[in-house]
Amino acid sequence: MAGKNKKKKTPSNTIAQNRRARHDYFLEDSFEAGLVLEGWEVKSLRDGRGQLNESYVQLHQGEAWLHGAHISPMLSASTHIHPDDIRRRKLLLNRLELNRLIGAVDRKGYTIVPVSMYWKKGRAKLEIALAKGKQHHDKRATAKDRDWSREKARIMSSKHN
Repeated sequence: MAGKNKKKKTPSNTIAQNRRARHDYFLEDSFEAGLVLEGWEVKSLRDGRGQLNESYVQLHQGEAWLHGAHISPMLSASTHIHPDDIRRRKLLLNRLELNRLIGAVDRKGYTIVPVSMYWKKGRAKLEIALAKGKQHHDKRATAKDRDWSREKARIMSSKHN
């Protein structure tokens, strides 16, 4: 009997990424936060229906909240649930992390941006980062550095061949 050579595809742990965060901000410290989700939201995230575009984190009364993250409900959702796909969701952080975030936002003028959402031990986690906004010339410098490193890699690979 001939053995079939089928490779099992390992699913990625990443649910969603906020690519604009790295483009628009200098990311400094990052934190891992848990999310308070409803059952239909977890099912939708497992189906890959989450987006972090245009989402942001806001601190309110000593708690961190995720605003603007879009989790579209599945069509097979129950009839007695009325899903709100862009509701605000509470972030689970310990008190030391929250105090650090509050201090950085209030005193130093930082912003808290969501960077990525992923699975960790069956739980949805959100990576958030303290960020400073980039000016237009900073974005151009970043693009120039990226292009130069790409060109440098091309030159080095052509010399080795």
